[in-house]
Amino acid sequence: MSSKLFALDIGTRSVVGIILEEQNDHFHVVDIIVKEHKERAMVDGQIHNVLYVAELIKEIKLELEEKHGPLTKVSVAAAGRALKTEQASITVNIRNRPILTEEDISRLELQAVQKAQEKLLQYKDDVKLSHYYCVGFSVLYYKLDGEEIGSLLDQQGEEATIEVIATFLPRVVVESLIAALKRADLEMEALTLEPIAAINVLIPPTMRRLNVALVDIGAGTSDIAITDKGTIVAYGMVPTAGDEITEALSDHFLLDFPIAEIAKRQLNTEETITIQDILGFDQELSKEEVLQAVRPAIHTLAVAIGDEILRLNNNISPKAIMLVGGGSLTPNLTTELCDVLQIPANRVAVRGLDAIQKLTREESIPATPELVTPIGIAIAAKKAPIQYMTVTVNEQIVRLFEMKEMTVADAFLAANIRAKQLYGKPGQGISITVNNQDIFIPGEHGQAATILVNGEVGSTKTIIHHGDSISLIEGIDGTDAKATVRDIVDGASVKTVTICSTMYIVEPKVKVNGETTPLDLELKDRDHIQIETVETVDELLKAINRLDLLHKLQSFFVHINGQPMFLPEFSAKLFINGKLGKLQYPIHNGDTLTIEDASLPTVQAIANNLDLLLEEKVVVTFQNERIELNKVCREVLINGAVVQPTTTVLNGSTLQIVEKDTNRWIFQDVFRFSNWQIPTNFKGHFTILKNGNPSSFDEEIFGGDQLQIILSEYPEQI
Repeated sequence: MSSKLFALDIGTRSVVGIILEEQNDHFHVVDIIVKEHKERAMVDGQIHNVLYVAELIKEIKLELEEKHGPLTKVSVAAAGRALKTEQASITVNIRNRPILTEEDISRLELQAVQKAQEKLLQYKDDVKLSHYYCVGFSVLYYKLDGEEIGSLLDQQGEEATIEVIATFLPRVVVESLIAALKRADLEMEALTLEPIAAINVLIPPTMRRLNVALVDIGAGTSDIAITDKGTIVAYGMVPTAGDEITEALSDHFLLDFPIAEIAKRQLNTEETITIQDILGFDQELSKEEVLQAVRPAIHTLAVAIGDEILRLNNNISPKAIMLVGGGSLTPNLTTELCDVLQIPANRVAVRGLDAIQKLTREESIPATPELVTPIGIAIAAKKAPIQYMTVTVNEQIVRLFEMKEMTVADAFLAANIRAKQLYGKPGQGISITVNNQDIFIPGEHGQAATILVNGEVGSTKTIIHHGDSISLIEGIDGTDAKATVRDIVDGASVKTVTICSTMYIVEPKVKVNGETTPLDLELKDRDHIQIETVETVDELLKAINRLDLLHKLQSFFVHINGQPMFLPEFSAKLFINGKLGKLQYPIHNGDTLTIEDASLPTVQAIANNLDLLLEEKVVVTFQNERIELNKVCREVLINGAVVQPTTTVLNGSTLQIVEKDTNRWIFQDVFRFSNWQIPTNFKGHFTILKNGNPSSFDEEIFGGDQLQIILSEYPEQI
């Protein structure tokens, strides 16, 4: 059983009406009527004069009805040149957040699409977001901490970035189409987009995994659609097309525009072209002469199309390019495009009706590329019609342009639900300055909003259908940042140290805004904090107020005859974790300090250290009697008072050492320590011996010497 399809391609220069018959998944082109606009009723794919367009549609409808009977419903397409494409990226802080889920990523993508929508409107104050349908978007890349990454799923880091390219259709384009059809007594049966129409008949879904560009080159504009990874990833348009070539001919040879158009078309069929210029002169030109005149214009067209393809395809040349539309027949265009995009010559091709599978046509209908899009509209409208869908978002009725399987995210875009509403607000952070360094303490992240579809928990990726009810229960706001001084103090700054078996917990000294404060003080925005940490043994003993130990560990020194003298052997010894240390050594958490006391020295000990004799003693034998000789060599005064050698000397004392008797011992000194005397009635002479050898009273003696005086009496006289 066969059924008839009526489709209209409402273009900038003309309207094409087409009748197709469908039978067992096979299509036959029965009839085609092409009529040009009498007035400038269309601009950039949008109907500017609904009455003029409606009149032309009615003419086509009546002509077709005479041959094929009543026509009440029609399939139409929104022009590709009406589509608006924008790129936008969104970067969010994900520090201290759980790993990213599919739903998190979907909500970030929605935020990026809304940013693209805002960019579209930034120069149009009177246009609202709801005036555009988002008909598709593609993620160009994900980044984690500035590095491109294949997927953000299950990732953690500091910040995530998503860049998208999104395509929008002005709502007024659809509304004006419906209005024009209504005036022509037609009802819109289905709607598609011109690029989708051409792609659906030339690039089946199985081929869309390939990166292919389809370019529909019309009279005033060239529409571009790009496939990759199984879907249509981008749409675009350049306001350069077949008319540029016609105008180049017109300017070069002084031709009326319609004459130049005829001459341009003859380039594909004739070797010699006859023209008449505006002055009435006839010229007969070779094909090569005419091509030479339009070559710059062809190059300009190729560059414009190639640059837009690269922009839409992330600056990468696609694998192949298909050209349709009347302008695709421009001579040498495929060669120029290959040069611009740096791809092989066999990767660019013009495609006509013969490229459409399962399609036949009446013999009177040419297989030209300009009819691909009108036929594609009819077939796409039948196979993949785009209809309106009505859903409710938070009790607001929303109409969606059903380009594909619609999701909650599409409904949120149409209802102008901001992506920020999908999360609770983050808590307010506080900014502080710590030791002259600025620090920001963020508030808590907000909790995600809950999405309900017909009362069931859903997500932004949940598929929706006509009549669905969607509710957004806003997330819980994060709490404001709170922090005490203790929170910002480095853990290593608080030290637990054991000193002589007693444990001490030492905290840093903290001043907030110039005032000493405890560590549990709650901080406020713009507070200035100065932290002084305990780093050495000296600072530690001062911090715990053990000045006694600090004094004990000071190096022992005295002033001797006005000169300071350090005597470390009389200082207490400090051990850090069993190893000898000093007051200037660094201290760490968990250290154990022990102190080995040193006895205070005596005057004698200090003299010994200085190799000074205070007293000198020698023992000699005199007249067979052991005699000890002693004398004070030096006298010591402490703070002006004479002291004994056994007197204890305190740290920091002032000593004065006075020389007394430092002469050498001589023989006659023994008489001061011995009771031996020469007998008073002795008459004779004596011999002085030292160690058995003759000596004298002024000879130097030493300890251990044997001293003797031998008396020899004179014989009595008779």
